[in-house]
Amino acid sequence: MSTPSVADDPFYGRPFVSALAVMALLLAAANLRGGLVVVGPLVEQIRAGLNISAGAFSLLTTLPLICFGIISLCVPALSRRWAPQTLAIGGLLLISLGVMLRLVDSFVVVLLGTLFLGAAIALLNVLIPGLVKAFFPRRVGLMTGLYSVTLSMGAGLGVYLAVPLLERFGHWHYPVALWALLPVICALFWLPMLRVKGVGRPAHPVKVSLWRDKMAWAITFYMGLQSFYFYSMATWLPKILLESGLDANEAGTATALINLVSIPFNFLVPIMAARLASQHRLVLGVFLASFLGVAGLWWQPAAAPLLWASLIGVGCGGSLSLALSFFVLRATNTAQATALSAMAQSIGYLLAAAGPAVLGLMRDWEGAWQTALILMLALQLLQLGCGWFAARPVKVVPDQDK
Repeated sequence: MSTPSVADDPFYGRPFVSALAVMALLLAAANLRGGLVVVGPLVEQIRAGLNISAGAFSLLTTLPLICFGIISLCVPALSRRWAPQTLAIGGLLLISLGVMLRLVDSFVVVLLGTLFLGAAIALLNVLIPGLVKAFFPRRVGLMTGLYSVTLSMGAGLGVYLAVPLLERFGHWHYPVALWALLPVICALFWLPMLRVKGVGRPAHPVKVSLWRDKMAWAITFYMGLQSFYFYSMATWLPKILLESGLDANEAGTATALINLVSIPFNFLVPIMAARLASQHRLVLGVFLASFLGVAGLWWQPAAAPLLWASLIGVGCGGSLSLALSFFVLRATNTAQATALSAMAQSIGYLLAAAGPAVLGLMRDWEGAWQTALILMLALQLLQLGCGWFAARPVKVVPDQDK
């Protein structure tokens, strides 16, 4: 595996600008989930304020995932027209606009804001792996780890601050409004990035297509299956544990462990992945944690709920970070990383949007969770196969080069 040289580093000899770039990337990551997840703890207040049903409220969480899947495919074309730094600033400002529209007491306007929010996050989701490769070619593992950790912490902060801000100010608008302000502040850190030499719109942009590349498909399905797994577990784990006899506090504590336990693995897995020519051992380790966690839920959920949730957290954190690492490690340049990120996240988040619904329908059909959990175990085996193929030290090859 070739190592990028000093000449490839746009910040070599400029530590202040490099630190500013780190801050810009991490602040962008912190804004990619907070505006979405903040509505979860405020469900009753938002439903009452907008006078909507539970089904209508669910659109506020499912629409962004659908946007992720559709808009992701458009990002490579946008990056051929505009520099990625310009698109990043536009994405942050669009997040702010989307969140502000979700403050209007009209469900139609709130849905429009949700679409803007989902589109903006999809744009940044795809752009950032390519920017990591362009900004920090010699530190891709470290930066991918920091990006992944900040992404998770931003989501956690959105949930954690929601109720205290609601209680402090007395209206659900205040915790939501926080996530309209933060992206604007973050965008200020991106303004100096517009002047970074060597990272911008190429003089002769070339369309990169990876739809005929086996490695790209392996990474795509690895991303998709881990997304299906995470969103399904995050949605239904509390219900599974409650139906097994645990009380609400026990179920909530176990569910919170998923995000808490995942954080160190968000950070460490990309660093280890970047140091290894082959990531097979990481793929296997992540698989074992995920498989054992779901197997425990299937066997006896109430026997050791904290252990099962912790294993699921290891699997979720490790598999997401590994998928993000593959975007960078299997690409030769920024254009390829962006194209691979777009392809994988498009299909990945469409699968993620289907996950909770599929498991919920299976639970309603059977009246129990056993068959749904067997499906999750089977999908873990499929994810292992995709990850094993993607872990080989082989670069993606664009269709036009075949």
